[in-house]
Formats: sequence, C-alpha cells, structure tokens
Amino acid sequence: MTALLDGSGLLWLALICTLAVCRFLLLTPSIRRNGIPLRKPPGTLPIAGNGLVFLRDRQKLFSWFVKCERHFGIETFQITVPTLHPGVVINDPNNLDYVFKNEGVFAKGDFVKQRSWDLFGNGIINADGELWKAQRKAGSHFLNTSNLRVLTDVALPRYLNSSLEHVRARANNGEIVDLQLVFHEITSLLMGKMAYDMEMHADGDFTMAFEHASGVVTERFQNPLWFITEIFTGFRFRKSLATIRKFGLDIVNNAIDGHQNSSDSLAQLDDTNEKRLDSVSGSLIQSLLTALGSQQKLVADAALTYLTAGRDTTAQALTWCLYLLMQNKSAMERVRDEVQGLIEKKTLGFRRRDGEGDISSAVLAPTSLPYTMAVFYEALRLYPPIPFEIRECEQATTLPDGTFLPEKAVIA
Repeated sequence: MTALLDGSGLLWLALICTLAVCRFLLLTPSIRRNGIPLRKPPGTLPIAGNGLVFLRDRQKLFSWFVKCERHFGIETFQITVPTLHPGVVINDPNNLDYVFKNEGVFAKGDFVKQRSWDLFGNGIINADGELWKAQRKAGSHFLNTSNLRVLTDVALPRYLNSSLEHVRARANNGEIVDLQLVFHEITSLLMGKMAYDMEMHADGDFTMAFEHASGVVTERFQNPLWFITEIFTGFRFRKSLATIRKFGLDIVNNAIDGHQNSSDSLAQLDDTNEKRLDSVSGSLIQSLLTALGSQQKLVADAALTYLTAGRDTTAQALTWCLYLLMQNKSAMERVRDEVQGLIEKKTLGFRRRDGEGDISSAVLAPTSLPYTMAVFYEALRLYPPIPFEIRECEQATTLPDGTFLPEKAVIA
C-alpha cells in the first residue's frame, strides 16, 4: 500500500487509468443508423455510460428498460457499459425478425456463455447451430400432443389436487400459505415425473441449490467484476454447483437404468391412467439421450436447462398472475365467473364424484376461457419470466432499419 502511494506508484496508477479511459473512448464507437449515431438513453454519462444503471437492483434495472422503451418506442437505441462491447436494444419487430432468422450472424456469444456456463454448460441456453437444433428437436418431441394430453388429463390433476389439499389444510388452520412455493411444487412434480421420471420437490436440496446458483448467474450480467468478487463470496455458489452437477448426472443414470426396466414395470400396472403416465414418464431425458448420444455431461446440461424452462418459468408466471388478480378484484371476479359458468354447462363434461365437483380437463381449454387467457397473457406481458434475450454479432451486419452493427456488438 505504501509503495502504491509513493510518487512512482501514483504515476503508474494515473497511467493505467488514462489507458483505461482511452481504451473505452477508442473501442466503444457510436453505432450508426444510415450514418447517424444512434440515440442513447437520457442520463447517459460521458465515460461510465449506462454502467451505473446496471449496478442497480434487478427490478430497478428492468424498470429502466421499460422507461427507455416508452421513450424510444420501436426505435433501436444504443447502451454503453465500459467493460462491454457496444450494445443496442431492439424493439422494432422487423429488426427482431431479422435477428431470429439469421442465427449464423447472431449467436449467444462469449458475453452470455462466460456468465452462464458454470450452471448450464452446453444446454440449449448456451447452444448455437446444430447443437441447439438437436436439443430443440428433443424438446419438441417431448411436448407432442400425446404427452401433453397425459400431462393435462392425468399428471396435472393428480399433483394439483394434492397441492390443493395442502393449501386447504393450512388455510383452515389460519396459517399463511406461500403460493409461489405451491406453484413451484406443482411444476417440480410435473417436470420431475413427466420429463425425467424422478420425484422432485420445490424444497429439495437440488431445487434450493439451483435457485441460489441461478440467482448468482443472473447477477453476473449486472456485475462487471463478478469473476473477482466470486473468489471471496462464491463459496455457497460453488457448493450449489456441485449439488446441481451431481443431480444432473443422476438424471442421466436414472434414465439409462429406468429405460431397461420400463417394459416390465408397465406390464404390472392395472390402472389405465397409471399406465398412461408411466408410458411417457422420462420421455424428455430419453429424447435427449437419443439426440445427443452417450455424452452424459452434455445430456445432463441439456436436461438441467429444460428443467428451469419447464419448472421456473411456469411457476413464476402463475405467481405474478395471481398477484395481479389479488390487486384487481373485478378481474378476479370475471375470471371466477367465466370458469364457474363453464363448469355449470353439464353438456361440456361436468360430473360429480363423491359429492365434490370434478370436471374434465378438456373442458378447461384456452379457447373456452378467453378472458382468463387474456388475463394470463397480460401478466406475462407485465412480468415476463424471461424479460429479455441477449445475442452477440458474430460478424458485422446491417439491420433492416439501417442500423450498422459491428462484430461483437451486443443485442438485447
């Protein structure tokens, strides 16, 4: 410390700061549209750019993006962070269409992969090209019509009824119920059984480790010095990663062992619904094994990525939807009236069993509940589980509105 404060130390410190400023000014050029520099958000600083905004709380950062969207409309605008390549935010539908149709030009890039690799590895979140297509195909095979019918007719009623009994018991005792945990429990059970043929719970060791690790990875996108701070603060993160990786390999090993015994177990079942459920249980991991071969680490990465897509996003969307309904009683009453009116139409499949109302899940289709679906879509619009997607230019290109993007430019 003393050496740093002497004359030569201060000189070197000043030189380093000067070089850092020059590097920022020289290597962070203005992105142009038809030769004219793009506009930047109000309050952009000369050197720090928008970097201080990214150090805010996550919800405040998302609110800042919303304000920018209202300010610029569909106009593409530039954001600058000293430690990153120049970036733009795209809201123009034509530009977005161009990005999604040119996967060879716009990839996940080092910016995303370096931050999310520890958790997702070669999963579909980080994958590009043929590897992305292989995992996408496996996911599409899992979400076929037959599997979705089993999910809605057999698996969902089973786990939903179990969760409702738990909520009723807690409510009757005057206890507070964490509905987000309830939704996560339902989606954990569904994904665990249908996708991996494993029993999973929202409060299990793996789930708790995954939630912590995903939170740390998300914070990496805001903290430019994450690779330094995690040396001192990342003990729990590294422990969580070990738990997650072990669970991922357990999913693969369970699928390999279970596939060999599936025929014998199905033959012993008498209940038709049980047979239907067991016949599709673990179908996602089997599809991934077929698509990706015997590379267990790669299959485990893909399985864990689909797990967060199928479990977390659905539970979060339902949580926000109910939260908004609780703040808007008139909307909640309209949803209740729409569902109740549908149930009362006996010709659509209403029946009673043991004195309790029971209805075929086929009746509760999106087309039969237009207002309820509109409420859910509005909740998704206001609180999307994935608020934005980040891409990186693999090569220089020009967007349909005339915006020229240099190589390595970041797109949000």
